[in-house]
Amino acid sequence: MMKRMFFYSVLLLSCMIYAQESMNIWPKGKMPNSKGLTLEYIEERERITQIKEPKLLSFFPPKEEQNGSSILILPSGGYQKLTYNLGGIQLAKWYNTHGITAFVLLYRLPNSPDLIVSEQGPVQDAQRAMKLIRHNAKEWNLDKDKVGVFGSSAGGHLASTISTHITDFSSIGDDIDDERFIPNFMVLVSPVISLGEYTHEGSKTNFLGKHCTWENIHYYSNEHQVTANTPPTILFHAQNDEAVNPMNSILFYEAMLKNKVKGSLHIFPKGGHKIGVYNTSNLTDEWKTLSTKWLKEMEFIK
Repeated sequence: MMKRMFFYSVLLLSCMIYAQESMNIWPKGKMPNSKGLTLEYIEERERITQIKEPKLLSFFPPKEEQNGSSILILPSGGYQKLTYNLGGIQLAKWYNTHGITAFVLLYRLPNSPDLIVSEQGPVQDAQRAMKLIRHNAKEWNLDKDKVGVFGSSAGGHLASTISTHITDFSSIGDDIDDERFIPNFMVLVSPVISLGEYTHEGSKTNFLGKHCTWENIHYYSNEHQVTANTPPTILFHAQNDEAVNPMNSILFYEAMLKNKVKGSLHIFPKGGHKIGVYNTSNLTDEWKTLSTKWLKEMEFIK
């Protein structure tokens, strides 16, 4: 047992060693929606499958290049695991090359045996992470009004959830509660948006589990939650994505148009469900250039 705990501790250390800072997002004994169980961190092939305590990993560009903008990255993994390296750390390093401070959130997964209400765990952690970034904005040399969120696949569902839902599930009675959790902008890549007809069944099942009622399906189908207050959003998808139907991005963009939310939608002919830092298609790889140009045009980065 001790050897196993040591093994997982080494794996977690290897995950955090890339970050300049690592912090627990909840004060000791105050993590909401918890049964108080003691869990291990479990990681397999750079995929975290169980979180003990949610952590925020920080990645800062050189001070001379820092432009005050920041982004919270929510790793993908179908709400079953966290692809923290390829879908988190590598993206954070890329954002740093553009002067953007990046944060990778290791959030609780809905299948955690410690959660009381399973689907609220990831949402609470993401809301709290956004508040923490704004709370520390002065210390970290960040602009509170230029804090975005990045989400791919199921991470895109979580990103669009905290951006379109106004119910605060993360309040615990401390001074961080006063900060806003809704981002200033969204970057969504191959996102799961709908839990209805075009959903990714694995993400839907893992997220809602036994709470998979019609009411919850509609509530967490985020195309139905877009309002005029939804932050500006850029979406990327591949037409040949067989895992997450591109209709997810189309439905969200249609809702943005109806509510006059500023944004952009790009659907590439190739790329499948593998759009990321590294892409085999030259055209698909342009999402990174388009993304940074959009952020500049929208004045979220200088």
